[in-house]
Amino acid sequence: MPVIQAVRRSTTGIVVGSVPSITNSNEVVTDSGEDLEACETALGYQFRDKSLLRWCLTHASASRTRLESNERLEFLGDAIMGAVVCELLFEQFPSSAEGELTRIKSIVVSRTTCALIARELNLERFLVVGRGVSSTARTPGSILAALLEALFGGIYLDGGYDAARTVIRAKLAHKIASAAQSETGVNFKSLLQHLAQKNYGQTPLYTVLDEKGPDHAKCFQISAVINGQSYPGAWGPCKKAAEQRAAHNALASIDGQPLPFPPEHETTGEDSAEV
Repeated sequence: MPVIQAVRRSTTGIVVGSVPSITNSNEVVTDSGEDLEACETALGYQFRDKSLLRWCLTHASASRTRLESNERLEFLGDAIMGAVVCELLFEQFPSSAEGELTRIKSIVVSRTTCALIARELNLERFLVVGRGVSSTARTPGSILAALLEALFGGIYLDGGYDAARTVIRAKLAHKIASAAQSETGVNFKSLLQHLAQKNYGQTPLYTVLDEKGPDHAKCFQISAVINGQSYPGAWGPCKKAAEQRAAHNALASIDGQPLPFPPEHETTGEDSAEV
């Protein structure tokens, strides 16, 4: 396999690997210098080794072998992100027990959260994919989450831990705050509103589909509606909880993930509310 100059961490001078030369006739999205610069602007980091950035952006569908794709960088970036998040949580929440820190971390580093961040940064436009993937109407959330992790890994290789920490902290700070604020860990209505306003310039609507139970213990089924499209409804022990669950369902549906609250699953008035 042809390779180009080995990547080194500036803080140690240790050779950490070689960047594969990415060439494949199956590749349908190419990157120009302007594209790479725009990607760097979105990340808030300028790569010294542009070939490393190209490697971060290359999906397996556009590479001849798995080693030429960004999968190894995804593996590295996932570990770096986890370490940075653990460090930040340890610093920011000195009174929180291990269980609470673990709960927040699991939400912040989840595929759903990473995919949301990738969409917020509009990283999808820089992804190099093969024809099969490019033909889909919307890039799956799992691919976008992997892309974000690969970029974190690339930044670590290019600039060292401090550079990666700075970028990861900047991109995840609001997710950490959101995860720490609510009982469920995430304000899904807020996340869905941000996504809807960014993509469609409008706020999601919430429609009551059904309600059951006596007046003192009613439960509601509510659906989120964005740009005229209704997403799978969710039951909740009150309207506020049902709206949170409906927003969670909508986010999962958008990213092609299993629904956390299937419409056929009813709740009871005794269930704890999710806010």
